[in-house]
Order: sequence, then C-alpha cells, then structure tokens
Amino acid sequence: MMSEIKSKAFWRAVLAELLGMTLFIFLSITAAIGNAELDEVKTSLAFGLAIATLAQSLGHISGAHLNPAVTLGMLASCQISVLRAVMYIAAQMLGATVASGIIFGVRPSNNDKLGVNGLDPDLSPSQGIGIELLATFQLVLCVIATTDKRRRDVTGSAPLAIGLSVALGHLTAISFTGCGINPARSFGPAVVTTNFKNHWVYWVGPMSGGVAAALVYDFLLYPKTEDFPDRMKVLMSGPAKDYDVNGADDPTGVELTSK
Repeated sequence: MMSEIKSKAFWRAVLAELLGMTLFIFLSITAAIGNAELDEVKTSLAFGLAIATLAQSLGHISGAHLNPAVTLGMLASCQISVLRAVMYIAAQMLGATVASGIIFGVRPSNNDKLGVNGLDPDLSPSQGIGIELLATFQLVLCVIATTDKRRRDVTGSAPLAIGLSVALGHLTAISFTGCGINPARSFGPAVVTTNFKNHWVYWVGPMSGGVAAALVYDFLLYPKTEDFPDRMKVLMSGPAKDYDVNGADDPTGVELTSK
C-alpha cells in the first residue's frame, strides 16, 4: 500500500479520474438539460460519446473508470487495490460535484434543470434498484470483458464498445429512473441541489450490478482462478509494476487501447 502512495503514477491516475469525471459530467449533463423536453436519444449519445472519448484519452493513465460501480467491479475482480478503489471513488465524487457546480453557475437563468436523477412516479424504489442493477451489470460486464488481457479475438475499439454500452444503458433506463448507472453522476447534481430523494437507489443498484458483473464473469463465464493468490495480493499492495509513459505494465488492470 505504501508503494502505491509513494508512486507518482498512482497520483496521476487519481488526478485523471478527477479531471475525467469533471469533463464527463459537464459534457453529458449539459447536453441533457439543453432542451425544454428531455431528448432521450441525444442524452444517451452524449453520455456514451463522452465516455468513449475520455476512455480513449485517459485509459492509459488510470483505466478511465469514471464510475464508482466500475471501480467496485474492478476491485471485486481483484484488478486494483483497495486504496486505489477508495481514492478513485473519492476523486469521481469530487469531480462530479465540481462539474455540477460549474453547470449550475453557467446555465441560463430560465433553465432550472441540473440533471438530478429521479424515479418515474409509478415506479417503486425496489423496481428502480432492479433497473439500475441490470443496466449497470451490462456496462461493467462490457468493461471487464473488453479489457480482459487474456482475449486474443478483440480487434475493435474497447473505448467505443464501452461508450456504446453506456448509451445502451441510457436508452434502456432513462425513461424509468433517469438512468444513473453511475453513483457519482447521481451524487454531483444531488449535492448541488440538495435533492437526495431516493438517492440511495442510485448507489445500491449500480454498485450491486458492478460487483455481480465482476463475479459472474470471473467465476462463471470466463474463470481465472489459477492466479487467485496473485490477484489477492493486488487488493492490498497493487500490481507488481507501475505504469509509466515508457510502456511499463498498467497497474489499473484495464487496457483500453485497441488490440
């Protein structure tokens, strides 16, 4: 753990998550609140394209999780350390809050929206959790599967695939829950507007979906139990090597470049 704290690469990765989340929330929520009526297709594409762009830009630095549910899924998959997961989530929440504050300050005076997630009036919290869980499950499953370094069949772009997965989640869930699938994305607007109604739904559903996706992939779909002792060490001390710009091993467990 101390080796990670002393590593410049570790702190660059945390900074990348902070900056990436700030840009992601600003770009996507600004697009979402730009119309008088919510344009589901435009909003879904904005969220998906923002993630794809930032994953390509920052993936080699931090893995570009940009989502506490993805970070928790990577932790459950033993691909990052506990310390890295805690710092990533803190950076993501801070970035989302900063971006929401910026949007609050620059939006037109006749626009009182800020992208706060809310349940459909006819939907119960338990139903909302189910929708958020499944929508996040497919996202984290996509992240873990497309970035699995054991694969030799991937010829496309992992950032694009992940961006499309985010867009798909929004097209599916936005009419029912506003589509959180990212607790930090829900947290930022809620803090700025002090509106936390049913906010717990947007943590329980996505975080459960992220862990479930990691466990299903690692133990049922594509088991990798042979390196279990080494993976357990990662939880406490991080990977054996740090990533650097000269091409050392990536400590995030996520390689987002095309293969």
